Amino acid sequence: MKKKLLTIMIATAIAQMSSAQATPTLLAIGSLSGTSDLSGLTGPANALESGASGDILGGLGSGLAWAGGNTFLALPDRGPNATAYTGGSVVDNTQSYISRFQTLTLNLTASGSATGLPFNLSPTLTSTTLLYSPTALTYGTTAGLPSAIPNVNTSSKFFFTGRSDGFGSGNSLNANDARLDPESLRVSADGKSIFMSDEYGPYVYQFDRTTGERIRTFNLPSNLAISNLSPLGATEISGNTSGRVANKGMEGLAISPDGTKLIGLMQSPLIQDGGDGGRMNRIVTIDIATGATHEYAYDNHQSDTNKNYNSSEIVAVNDHEFMILERDGKGLGDGSSAVVKRIYKVDLTNAVDVANLSGEAALLANAVPSTLVMDIKSILNANGITDTNIPAKLEGLSFGQDVVVGGQTLHTLYMANDNDFVPGTAGPNSFYVFGLTDGDLPNYVSQSIAPPPVPLPATLPLLSSALVGFGALRSRRAKKSQAL
Repeated sequence: MKKKLLTIMIATAIAQMSSAQATPTLLAIGSLSGTSDLSGLTGPANALESGASGDILGGLGSGLAWAGGNTFLALPDRGPNATAYTGGSVVDNTQSYISRFQTLTLNLTASGSATGLPFNLSPTLTSTTLLYSPTALTYGTTAGLPSAIPNVNTSSKFFFTGRSDGFGSGNSLNANDARLDPESLRVSADGKSIFMSDEYGPYVYQFDRTTGERIRTFNLPSNLAISNLSPLGATEISGNTSGRVANKGMEGLAISPDGTKLIGLMQSPLIQDGGDGGRMNRIVTIDIATGATHEYAYDNHQSDTNKNYNSSEIVAVNDHEFMILERDGKGLGDGSSAVVKRIYKVDLTNAVDVANLSGEAALLANAVPSTLVMDIKSILNANGITDTNIPAKLEGLSFGQDVVVGGQTLHTLYMANDNDFVPGTAGPNSFYVFGLTDGDLPNYVSQSIAPPPVPLPATLPLLSSALVGFGALRSRRAKKSQAL
């Protein structure tokens, strides 16, 4: 009887969502506990400058990517903040936290509840992959600071870290810089690699999904770069007249459903377009095969009554429509109340390439059209989550596999928070699952992702060689027998 009642309730809810005024609904909430990941970076030799363990777990919602089935990749950013360094302010309070991504299973199962959410979400950490370059990187050498070179470096593995002084000569697009502040990732169509965007460069890199080796660097437009670099963000901001704002580079990254194109999203307007607090962000598309780029203008709705928020993520609805997550920094973790947590849909059909334009007015005149798809705050409020308990940093966004509820197909949208490695202040690593109908997302196309190759056990190549050798021996014996 209880199961029948649940089915009726869900069917009724879905019928309501299928009406002309379709509204996304909250399906499940889950969290990942624990304080350590699976990197193995334990012991004093791998400790961070603050003394925290090198395998500290947190910040998983900076980026979130579907990898097929119930497998997702979660991305911490540049790591936990350090306490102020002794000897004065010569570097931001960043640490030599090795850049990495976490592989998770997010199991979504029917809850059986007649009154609560229709699904349970059970996150499990399955692996940790550290990111490195096979060629040498430039690490920080600021006098008086602890070494910024990871203890686990080898002659062929140079690991990326979050410390802000890890840069060399040239502008901020120098791919030899060791500093990396990853903010978004997506899985390639063949399942073998991942694409990742960052805020320091900004950079867009491709990494081997199994090993974590950087295998490609995409050349981004020079107008995104800054020329005067500093380990202090405030100094970078004051010392440049063009390029990305410090700590607000390429915050979002999408991949087209066919896996041929990347779509990057700047968190804040470039300095020449109005800088932080302005309204015109840039969307940068990248053809994966050729590396060709285009730029489009996005109005981040700073003109409304709620100011001071930025664009945090972008996901593909189809090959020309994309959803953008906008948020303020208010809510759980900030000690305040959430105000703006919204998702807008943009359409790049007939969009004007603004690569050769600059300034807010020029970009505004060529802004791509956008429409509101979800008011996240309102949906969470309707499910009993107060504004003070909505995470301040909802940043990770990814579609997952469709579910069928009451005979209705729902497209699942997963969202995660960046808790800045301080669960006591910003809450746990939380994951929210929303259901959207075709009424919410007309023309939605799911990304096609092939399963990653299964590595052969170390003994199999030896066995194969033995079998080949045995076959050759039998062949020689057979020939010898025939000769006799």
